[in-house]
Amino acid sequence: MPSWKKLGVFAVFISFLMLLITGSRIVTQAQDRSQGRSMVVSRGGIVASESPLASQAGVRILESGGNAVDAAIATNAMMGVLEPMMNGIGGDLFAIVYDAKANKLYGLNASGWAPKRLTIAYLEKQGIKSMPQKGINSVTVPGAVDGWQKLADRFGRKKLSDDLAAAIRTARDGFPVPEWDALYWASEVDYLHGDEAATATYLPNDHPPKLGEIFRNPDLANSLQAIAAHGRDAYYKGEIAAKLLEAMKRHNGIMTAQDLSEYSAEWVEPLSTTYRDWTVFELPPNGQGMAVLEMLNIMEKFPLGEKDWGFGSPKALHAEIEAKKLAYTDLAKYIGDPRGQKLPAKTLISKEWADQRAKLIDPAHANCDAKAGDLPPGSETTYLTVVDRDGNMVSLIQSNYSAFGSGIVAPGTGFVLHNRGGLFSLDPSSPDALAGHKRPLHTIIPAFAQHGDVRLAFGIMGGWNQAQAHAQFVADVVDFKMNIQAALEAPRFSKYTFTGCDLFIENRFTQSSRNELTNLGHKLDVKGAYSSFMGGGQVVERDFATGVNFGASDPRKDGEAIPQVEVQ
Repeated sequence: MPSWKKLGVFAVFISFLMLLITGSRIVTQAQDRSQGRSMVVSRGGIVASESPLASQAGVRILESGGNAVDAAIATNAMMGVLEPMMNGIGGDLFAIVYDAKANKLYGLNASGWAPKRLTIAYLEKQGIKSMPQKGINSVTVPGAVDGWQKLADRFGRKKLSDDLAAAIRTARDGFPVPEWDALYWASEVDYLHGDEAATATYLPNDHPPKLGEIFRNPDLANSLQAIAAHGRDAYYKGEIAAKLLEAMKRHNGIMTAQDLSEYSAEWVEPLSTTYRDWTVFELPPNGQGMAVLEMLNIMEKFPLGEKDWGFGSPKALHAEIEAKKLAYTDLAKYIGDPRGQKLPAKTLISKEWADQRAKLIDPAHANCDAKAGDLPPGSETTYLTVVDRDGNMVSLIQSNYSAFGSGIVAPGTGFVLHNRGGLFSLDPSSPDALAGHKRPLHTIIPAFAQHGDVRLAFGIMGGWNQAQAHAQFVADVVDFKMNIQAALEAPRFSKYTFTGCDLFIENRFTQSSRNELTNLGHKLDVKGAYSSFMGGGQVVERDFATGVNFGASDPRKDGEAIPQVEVQ
């Protein structure tokens, strides 16, 4: 064989060998990857929500010319149909909108107020000594529909009727109930039996719909159709308002037509702090967002991500857990509705305050009696997020508070009224003291973060889990260099209580780390690999340097991040 042919055969052999080696390395790297799903990557828009059907509704709006806000409204409306125990037009809403052209964030607080006559004195006269957690006196004016209207009026490209069309059709035609929701539904049967209209609406044939069973809600379709035709006035002044007020009378409630008609959601300026070289944004009180920022400021005092402080290490976990306790005690003592009273939110999210609080963390012992700092004088929810092809982004969260809220359905409306008033305090000295036309302390919080050309819109559900889950997610991205899908999937801890050393923790943290936390004094309640106690989240990301969008969805929910079909 000629020498040149021998050289050619040798070159082919070497190339084949290199392909085997490099291909093997790629496969090995993929097999060793810790996350279960890949990120969704697209130049078109992406919608991430708790349900593939809801995400699809949002994507169709994008594909028909709508923007991120239109898609968010469509997705949220669909979630109220698909997951009625968690959210719907009987609840409240918060949103952060990023206007890409203006490079500006806008915050919307669409949380409702207490009826004017619902006061501490009124409840005391009824012999009630603690804030009701269900029933008519836990109901505040629902803010979600006015929130939709304000979002659509300010930013939307489509008519509200277009945004609601898919939800109306699905409510009328029905849908097969997915896994998580079938479980949620089955656990609330006794609660739903407490109200005749709730039973009729949510327990067809007097049983909860099973996995895969078709559930229809024609009353909700009619309510959404009225909103599509007449906007927010249908809800707060029109036919829906009349049904709500009739239910109030039936249950001896004191909400009036004026309580409904005078309500208005409020545009607010997001709060922010820096964490390492990122900036993180949350909404101001009456939500718990300031606790995220305070936690991050405290965590920044520790070398998370460095040697011996890696993800899941006892040192890193201990610092995060102790930061949570300190931030939440401040939240409980100092935060409520800011209207009509001065709240120290800016002090609590300052770096100086974090310096003081971080010094209280003992690296060798868990603090089982964390207390709020002394100032100087002077769970049930849905989260969704959208990015469109232009880079506009929406971070939106909406909730009934508890599963099926107050347990009360106004006949003919097809939705349950939330029980958000249950978070008021009956202590007159508390910033969260119950008063007429006051908003309660809120658990639901949307979030946003940025670093250079990168923007993230994110949220993680689950009552008092939310602020601590946000902080863990940020640390996973910033300190531990995870992509957004890996950061959502990463094991989490959660502490729902504000005192003690009790702690929920997922079993994917190593046994050695859990043993060391126990030695430090933490009392662990070990949960499954992807526990619902840790909530569930969604994230979208935009890299403005490349024009590429990314989406991620938490496996702790039934959801999915779905991309828009790219049309050149």
